[in-house]
Formats: sequence, structure tokens, C-alpha cells
Amino acid sequence: MKPNILIVMVDQLNGTLFPDGPADWLHAPNLKALAARSTRFRNAYTASPLCAPGRASFMSGQLPSISRVYDNAAEFASDIPTYAHHLRRAGYYTCLSGKMHFVGPDQMHGFEDRLTTDIYPADFGWTPDYRKPGERIDWWYHNMGSVTGAGVAEISNQMEYDDEVAHFAKMKLYDLARGHDDRPWALTVSFTHPHDPYVARKKYWDLYEDCEHLDPPVPPMDYEDHDPHSKRIFDANDWRSFDISPEDVRRSRRAYFANISYLDDKIGELMQVLGDTRQEAIVLFVSDHGDMLGERGLWFKMSFFEGSSRVPMMVAVPGGEGQLVTDPVSNIDVCPTLCDLAGVDMSEVSPWTAGESLVPLMNGKGRETPVAMEYAAEASYAPMVCLRQGPWKYTRCALDPDQLFDLDADPHELTNLADDPAQADVLADFRTQADARWDLDRFDADVRQSQARRWVVYEALREGGYYPWDYQPLQKASERYMRNHMDLNVVEENQRFPRGE
Repeated sequence: MKPNILIVMVDQLNGTLFPDGPADWLHAPNLKALAARSTRFRNAYTASPLCAPGRASFMSGQLPSISRVYDNAAEFASDIPTYAHHLRRAGYYTCLSGKMHFVGPDQMHGFEDRLTTDIYPADFGWTPDYRKPGERIDWWYHNMGSVTGAGVAEISNQMEYDDEVAHFAKMKLYDLARGHDDRPWALTVSFTHPHDPYVARKKYWDLYEDCEHLDPPVPPMDYEDHDPHSKRIFDANDWRSFDISPEDVRRSRRAYFANISYLDDKIGELMQVLGDTRQEAIVLFVSDHGDMLGERGLWFKMSFFEGSSRVPMMVAVPGGEGQLVTDPVSNIDVCPTLCDLAGVDMSEVSPWTAGESLVPLMNGKGRETPVAMEYAAEASYAPMVCLRQGPWKYTRCALDPDQLFDLDADPHELTNLADDPAQADVLADFRTQADARWDLDRFDADVRQSQARRWVVYEALREGGYYPWDYQPLQKASERYMRNHMDLNVVEENQRFPRGE
């Protein structure tokens, strides 16, 4: 019997807060309980530090340069298999509750059912434009209003969404327990918190009144002291239009931590239903990317620095024991890992898949290959690439000087060793690996072609009649509860768990 699988994804959760499960000071009892029985991956990374490309890579096992999901408005092609396709083909029921930021007319990508719509648009309207470096698209680019507006609210756009995501996921878990479908199931529950805006309910806000972590470990730096890409991020976020006070920073971080506790409650509700209905499942917990949270003065993502690119990842197998893996891994490894755990063959497409199964690491083996990351979206004017291997992180962009950090000695990445003669051999090795893996001129040309095409299509489709690609959740009202083509006695018996005498 193939195992059931519950994938819980969150949005913009900084992996440095999960050195071995949630940090001790976080109020996250349910995640800590999950961590205690999980394989915990301390050094897990996104494939791309932005929502749509990170998620497409997580689902498909392909880097953005292959999937062509370069940014938050790039179409995820229907012919790219995802873990939902692989599992469904092998006999699984596959279902999504929540966000996956699919762009394009295919809003399913292998899921048999979707329980909610997405929180973000499915069209090409958020397309960056390398032809116009420095241009800000005000109506969708991040700005620092999320920081200056941080605080308490009892409802927000994002709370409304995640409340709904959790509700429908719980109802689906109850329904799966009824046993009407004898297939194994793979349910993906994907929340939008703790993604900014930094707004939290008071019950969670109050948990962090005396928190000692409200100031970032690396304080803000002067604009001129930043590397070129970080300067582009500041400019893209319109930092000159805002006066960010130390109190703004503390309130933003407090709300962010509070929203981790909000998520913890939601995840606890899912775990409670699993336990109450006596269902066993592999549970995978992961984020799409991180959040700089004011370190260096940077916020949100779009960077290869640890706060933005490192993510929490944990895998709990029924009957398994907790353990810590320190080898660098990636959320691009999720697709082959899920298939491996489920006994599903990916060999027909594995030559084109960059991700690697994490099952060998869960069984005590090490990893020799580097983790690769790519970024080609807003705040970049040319693709950026990164390799993480051993203690090292290497970053390359045609526009910028190379970066090389020793994360063991310099966890906050304050000393670039690319010009250090003592590390010349390390740098040369990474340059050789990057040359073998990427043709940056071709990558740049592909991104520019994609952007130009999408601008034409988006502007054309906004003229005249407009038919949106946004997913419209379908509820078959005539098949719910009691209707006159049903036998009331059968309905009452079949919809009960456990069954009556």
C-alpha cells in the first residue's frame, strides 16, 4: 500500500529561524512536535528566491532556466510534469488547498482537485522588463509600506485567505477518512503567511511582547556599502520614499514571528484531524523562499543571502525518528523525494530534472553535488546564479563582481572572499562548475525573449473582452449533504467517521 502524503508549504519563511526545527524562542509547539519526529534539513535552499519560480521548481524539480518560470508572471507550461502528475499517474488522488502561484491557463498542473483559488493573479501582468532597467512598476512591485504599516489586525487579505485554506484542507482530510476513495492521497496545503504585509492577530502578537529577537542580527547598512544587486533591491523597493525607524523594524519582525505562531495553530489543526481520524501520512514541511527581515536593511526576498534563500524543510515518515541533516539541499529536491518515498518511477524525465531524492540522506548517506539557485526577476537586469556546496556559497552575475562566502566562518556573509588569494583555488573551482552548468548569455537572451513576448500578449488580452485565467473553485452543490437522488440512510452512514454500529 502506497503511503498517504501531506505536503505543507508556507510562504517567505526564513530558514535561519529553523536551525534544527523551529528556534527555541519561537512559539510553535505543533511545528516543534513535527520536528521531533522528522528528518530536519538545516541547510535547505530555494531554487529561486521568489514565489512563482521557487514554487514551479519545488513542484517540477527543474531550475527556472529549464522550466522558463523566471519570475512571478512567467507561464508554467502544461507539459512539465510535477510531483502531482507523477503521483496521480501512479494511482494517487492529488489535491491542492491554497497558493501555488501558477501563471497561465493551466491552473491544475497535475492536481485532480483544487479547493481554493489562488491569492495572486494568474496572468502576465507582473512581468519585469529588462529593456527598462531601473523602472518601478508601482502597482505591484514591493515597497516599504509593509514595514511602516506593520502592526495588529484581526482580519486582512492574507488572513482571510489562510483561514480558508486551513478550513478546506481540514474538511478534505475528514472526507478522505470516510474511505469513499480507496486510492492513496497526496494533499498539498499551501499558506501565504508569514509573507508580508507584516500584520498579525493580537493573540499571536502578544506572544512576542518580550521577544529578544526584534532587532535584526545584522543592522542596516548605508546604501553605498551594499553590493550592486542589493542596491537594485533597495531601488526596486522604493526605499527613498520611506523613513524606516528602528521601531518599524521591530514591529515588522514581531508581526512576522507572530504569523509563524498563527501558522503553527493552522498546522496543528491539520495534525489534529489526521490523528482524530486515524490516518497515517508522510508529512513534508517546506517554504518557497525566505525573508531578509531587515538584516542589512534588506526586506523580503530576491537575494541569495541566507535570510532570503534558505528555507526550512522537514520530512516526517510514520514510525520514523527525528534526525538532523546538515548537507545543503534544495526545495527542488522535493519532487524526486516524494516520488522516491511513494515508490514512483521518474526515470522517463529524470535526465531533465535537476532535483535529487533526499531519501539517501534520510538513510544516513552524504551529498557531494552542489545546490544550484537562479534569479532572473524584478531587481535584476541580468540573470544571477549561485552554487552552495560544503561551507561555501558562490554567486555570479554578468553585471556584478563574483561573491564567495565561507558560511562556517562567516554565517552572516559579511566578508566576500572572491578577491582573497588564499581562496583562489576555491573560486576557480566554482567558476569552472558555473561555466559547465550555465551559459549566462543564452540565459539572458531567453529571459528577454520571454519578457517581450509576455508584454505583447498581456497588453493584447487586456483589450476588448477579458477572460481571466484565475482558478474558479467548483462546488457541486447537488452532490453535497442530502439531495433527492440520494438515500438518506446511506448518506448518513457513509458520511460518518467512524461508522455506526
